[in-house]
Amino acid sequence: MVAAFDAQPMPAEEYMKWEPCQEVRYEYCNGQVIAMAGGTKNHDKLAFNLRFALRDRVEAAGCDMTGSDVKVFVEKGLSYRYPDLVVSCDERDRANDTFYEFPKLIVEVLSPGTEAVDRIDKFQEYIQIPTLQEYLLISSEDVKVECYRRGEGRMWLYSQYYAEELIVLESVGIELSVELIYRNIQM
Repeated sequence: MVAAFDAQPMPAEEYMKWEPCQEVRYEYCNGQVIAMAGGTKNHDKLAFNLRFALRDRVEAAGCDMTGSDVKVFVEKGLSYRYPDLVVSCDERDRANDTFYEFPKLIVEVLSPGTEAVDRIDKFQEYIQIPTLQEYLLISSEDVKVECYRRGEGRMWLYSQYYAEELIVLESVGIELSVELIYRNIQM
Protein backbone atom coordinates (compact mmCIF):
# COMPACT_ATOMS: atom_id res chain seq x y z
CA MET A 1 0.00 0.00 0.00
CA VAL A 2 1.13 3.53 -0.67
CA ALA A 3 0.92 5.58 2.48
CA ALA A 4 -0.09 9.23 2.50
CA PHE A 5 1.64 10.57 5.58
CA ASP A 6 -1.03 12.91 6.88
CA ALA A 7 -0.19 12.39 10.55
CA GLN A 8 -2.44 13.70 13.30
CA PRO A 9 -1.88 13.05 17.03
CA MET A 10 -4.39 10.74 18.73
CA PRO A 11 -4.41 8.40 21.77
CA ALA A 12 -4.44 4.66 20.89
CA GLU A 13 -7.82 4.05 22.53
CA GLU A 14 -9.40 6.83 20.48
CA TYR A 15 -7.78 5.49 17.29
CA MET A 16 -9.27 2.02 17.89
CA LYS A 17 -12.77 3.52 18.15
CA TRP A 18 -12.36 6.07 15.36
CA GLU A 19 -10.55 4.06 12.64
CA PRO A 20 -13.24 1.41 11.88
CA CYS A 21 -15.70 4.20 11.04
CA GLN A 22 -13.45 5.73 8.35
CA GLU A 23 -13.78 5.18 4.61
CA VAL A 24 -10.03 4.58 4.24
CA ARG A 25 -7.67 2.66 6.47
CA TYR A 26 -5.26 4.29 8.87
CA GLU A 27 -2.23 2.87 10.60
CA TYR A 28 -1.22 4.03 14.06
CA CYS A 29 2.37 4.57 15.11
CA ASN A 30 3.59 6.24 18.29
CA GLY A 31 0.53 8.47 18.63
CA GLN A 32 0.41 9.38 14.94
CA VAL A 33 -2.39 8.38 12.57
CA ILE A 34 -1.20 7.60 9.04
CA ALA A 35 -3.64 7.41 6.10
CA MET A 36 -3.20 4.44 3.78
CA ALA A 37 -3.88 4.89 0.07
CA GLY A 38 -4.51 2.26 -2.59
CA GLY A 39 -1.76 0.22 -4.20
CA THR A 40 -0.97 -0.86 -7.75
CA LYS A 41 -2.34 -3.86 -9.63
CA ASN A 42 1.00 -5.65 -9.28
CA HIS A 43 0.98 -5.00 -5.53
CA ASP A 44 -2.47 -6.52 -5.18
CA LYS A 45 -1.73 -9.46 -7.51
CA LEU A 46 1.46 -10.34 -5.62
CA ALA A 47 -0.38 -10.34 -2.29
CA PHE A 48 -3.23 -12.39 -3.81
CA ASN A 49 -0.85 -14.94 -5.36
CA LEU A 50 0.87 -15.46 -2.02
CA ARG A 51 -2.42 -15.81 -0.12
CA PHE A 52 -3.66 -18.32 -2.71
CA ALA A 53 -0.41 -20.33 -2.57
CA LEU A 54 -0.40 -20.50 1.23
CA ARG A 55 -4.10 -20.76 2.10
CA ASP A 56 -4.70 -24.52 2.16
CA ARG A 57 -1.37 -25.35 3.78
CA VAL A 58 -1.73 -22.68 6.46
CA GLU A 59 -5.25 -23.86 7.29
CA ALA A 60 -4.11 -27.51 7.37
CA ALA A 61 -1.53 -26.49 9.97
CA GLY A 62 -4.33 -25.06 12.14
CA CYS A 63 -3.29 -21.46 11.61
CA ASP A 64 -5.17 -18.31 10.60
CA MET A 65 -4.18 -16.12 7.66
CA THR A 66 -5.55 -12.77 6.58
CA GLY A 67 -4.75 -10.14 4.02
CA SER A 68 -4.28 -6.42 4.35
CA ASP A 69 -7.60 -5.66 6.06
CA VAL A 70 -6.57 -6.85 9.54
CA LYS A 71 -4.14 -4.99 11.77
CA VAL A 72 -1.14 -6.24 13.72
CA PHE A 73 -0.61 -4.75 17.18
CA VAL A 74 2.95 -4.08 18.31
CA GLU A 75 2.92 -3.54 22.07
CA LYS A 76 6.43 -2.09 22.23
CA GLY A 77 6.09 1.19 20.37
CA LEU A 78 2.29 1.03 20.55
CA SER A 79 1.61 0.59 16.85
CA TYR A 80 -1.21 -0.84 14.77
CA ARG A 81 -0.08 -1.74 11.26
CA TYR A 82 -1.79 -3.25 8.20
CA PRO A 83 0.61 -5.81 6.68
CA ASP A 84 -0.23 -7.36 3.33
CA LEU A 85 -0.42 -10.83 4.89
CA VAL A 86 -0.37 -12.20 8.43
CA VAL A 87 -0.22 -15.79 9.67
CA SER A 88 -0.93 -16.61 13.31
CA CYS A 89 -1.09 -20.05 14.90
CA ASP A 90 -1.67 -18.69 18.40
CA GLU A 91 -5.00 -19.43 20.07
CA ARG A 92 -4.95 -16.00 21.74
CA ASP A 93 -5.38 -14.35 18.33
CA ARG A 94 -8.57 -16.30 17.59
CA ALA A 95 -10.45 -14.41 20.29
CA ASN A 96 -9.83 -11.01 18.69
CA ASP A 97 -11.62 -9.89 15.50
CA THR A 98 -9.84 -6.59 14.97
CA PHE A 99 -6.10 -7.30 15.18
CA TYR A 100 -3.38 -9.89 15.58
CA GLU A 101 -0.99 -9.67 18.50
CA PHE A 102 0.87 -13.01 18.20
CA PRO A 103 1.74 -13.55 14.50
CA LYS A 104 4.31 -16.09 13.24
CA LEU A 105 4.71 -14.65 9.75
CA ILE A 106 4.22 -11.11 8.42
CA VAL A 107 4.49 -10.20 4.73
CA GLU A 108 4.78 -6.79 3.09
CA VAL A 109 4.70 -6.21 -0.66
CA LEU A 110 7.15 -3.40 -1.32
CA SER A 111 6.03 -0.33 -3.24
CA PRO A 112 8.35 2.56 -4.13
CA GLY A 113 6.43 4.90 -1.81
CA THR A 114 6.49 2.58 1.23
CA GLU A 115 9.69 0.59 0.82
CA ALA A 116 11.67 2.61 3.37
CA VAL A 117 8.88 2.35 5.95
CA ASP A 118 8.49 -1.41 5.36
CA ARG A 119 12.25 -2.06 5.50
CA ILE A 120 13.14 0.16 8.44
CA ASP A 121 10.23 1.36 10.57
CA LYS A 122 7.98 -1.68 10.33
CA PHE A 123 10.91 -4.10 10.56
CA GLN A 124 12.05 -2.44 13.80
CA GLU A 125 8.50 -2.67 15.17
CA TYR A 126 7.74 -6.22 14.02
CA ILE A 127 10.92 -7.76 15.45
CA GLN A 128 9.69 -6.68 18.89
CA ILE A 129 6.83 -9.21 18.60
CA PRO A 130 8.07 -12.28 20.53
CA THR A 131 6.06 -14.79 18.44
CA LEU A 132 7.18 -13.45 15.05
CA GLN A 133 9.48 -15.92 13.31
CA GLU A 134 9.66 -14.54 9.76
CA TYR A 135 9.22 -11.22 7.97
CA LEU A 136 8.90 -11.51 4.19
CA LEU A 137 9.38 -8.60 1.77
CA ILE A 138 8.15 -9.06 -1.80
CA SER A 139 9.38 -6.63 -4.45
CA SER A 140 6.82 -5.18 -6.84
CA GLU A 141 9.63 -3.79 -9.05
CA ASP A 142 11.83 -6.89 -9.50
CA VAL A 143 11.43 -10.65 -9.13
CA LYS A 144 12.92 -10.79 -5.65
CA VAL A 145 11.70 -11.98 -2.25
CA GLU A 146 13.59 -11.22 0.95
CA CYS A 147 13.16 -13.07 4.22
CA TYR A 148 14.21 -12.08 7.72
CA ARG A 149 14.13 -15.13 9.98
CA ARG A 150 14.51 -15.06 13.76
CA GLY A 151 17.76 -16.66 14.85
CA GLU A 152 19.30 -17.17 18.28
CA GLY A 153 18.85 -14.40 20.83
CA ARG A 154 18.29 -11.07 19.10
CA MET A 155 19.79 -12.17 15.79
CA TRP A 156 17.78 -12.09 12.56
CA LEU A 157 18.99 -14.06 9.53
CA TYR A 158 18.56 -12.62 6.04
CA SER A 159 17.93 -14.53 2.78
CA GLN A 160 17.12 -13.43 -0.76
CA TYR A 161 15.17 -15.50 -3.27
CA TYR A 162 14.94 -14.98 -7.03
CA ALA A 163 13.10 -16.54 -9.99
CA GLU A 164 13.22 -20.35 -10.13
CA GLU A 165 14.14 -20.63 -6.44
CA LEU A 166 12.16 -22.14 -3.58
CA ILE A 167 11.34 -20.09 -0.51
CA VAL A 168 11.42 -22.04 2.73
CA LEU A 169 9.00 -20.56 5.27
CA GLU A 170 10.15 -22.31 8.42
CA SER A 171 7.57 -20.50 10.56
CA VAL A 172 4.75 -22.45 8.92
CA GLY A 173 6.67 -25.41 7.45
CA ILE A 174 5.97 -24.49 3.83
CA GLU A 175 8.11 -24.34 0.69
CA LEU A 176 6.88 -22.39 -2.31
CA SER A 177 8.39 -21.18 -5.55
CA VAL A 178 9.15 -17.56 -6.29
CA GLU A 179 7.57 -18.15 -9.72
CA LEU A 180 4.23 -18.94 -8.08
CA ILE A 181 4.23 -15.59 -6.26
CA TYR A 182 5.07 -13.73 -9.49
CA ARG A 183 2.59 -15.66 -11.65
CA ASN A 184 0.96 -13.36 -14.25
CA ILE A 185 2.86 -10.31 -13.00
CA GLN A 186 4.10 -7.89 -15.67
CA MET A 187 7.40 -6.23 -14.72
